[in-house]
Amino acid sequence: MFKKARTKLTVYYLAIIMAISIFFSLIIYQSTTFELRRIENMQRIRKPNPAFLIDPDIVKETKSRIFFTLLTINSFILGLSGISGYFLAGKTLAPISKMIEDQKDFVSNASHELRTPLSVLKTQIEVALRDKEMSLDEAKKLLESNLEDVNNMTKLSNYLLELNKFQNSENIIKFKKVDLANLVIDALKTLKLNDDKTIKTELNKSVINCDPDSTKELISILIDNAHKYGESKEISLSLRNKELKISDKGTGISREDLPHIFDRFYRGDKARSHDGYGLGLSIAKQIADNHGAKIKVESKINKGSTFKVIFS
Repeated sequence: MFKKARTKLTVYYLAIIMAISIFFSLIIYQSTTFELRRIENMQRIRKPNPAFLIDPDIVKETKSRIFFTLLTINSFILGLSGISGYFLAGKTLAPISKMIEDQKDFVSNASHELRTPLSVLKTQIEVALRDKEMSLDEAKKLLESNLEDVNNMTKLSNYLLELNKFQNSENIIKFKKVDLANLVIDALKTLKLNDDKTIKTELNKSVINCDPDSTKELISILIDNAHKYGESKEISLSLRNKELKISDKGTGISREDLPHIFDRFYRGDKARSHDGYGLGLSIAKQIADNHGAKIKVESKINKGSTFKVIFS
């Protein structure tokens, strides 16, 4: 599909460039041959001294040279425009192509994540329907298991809606001056980690211009990840000069996984042993991008990870 689109776009570029080139070539040709035509007309009307006559063959040859010079230049422009147009068409279509590929991957991954609990749910119900002697306790256990699968699907749906919300955030984020330290404290309370003794905080006042709700969500995701993969070891939160640093001493992230941790649905080998869908860091990155903030990550296997969020 994109090969045909690229070819069509190249043809459009080429048609526009050649139309402009031919138009100016005609103007140049008319301008450069105007004086020659004027002299020819004067010679026909006034019959000047033969010593001052210009040979008509020379006039004709001059016109031919101008014409072929312009033709050569236009041929060169045609070739150069074809190559340049094909290159520019590729550059123009590249973001669209990437967006469509990302969309395909997103739909595929989301479908896969939803299919797993649905398959389990379907299997459990089918088995239960075939069991003619199911007791009330067994039925309750089945319903509890089904409810857990439904909750997992609801959680995934909420993640997907949240990611979509922050990707199309033009009308929902409202910036105002906020002390980032207060947002960190609120995030800890929301996660019910404000009394966790393994979390050490060093929060200096740091006023930034941000959307409080989405920024709190970003902080919550990073703290929750540190707590989830921290193996109950110490977690440190520090804030100074608009830079929030969250460090844990847990499982860490491998060098191979590090470049992909912000990709949607991506989960490293160590992350697969924990609950999740690989969407949290994607949401965090999107929120940071919406604020013009940067997220930096340093990590070593079995030594922990450090996430830095630097606000402008």
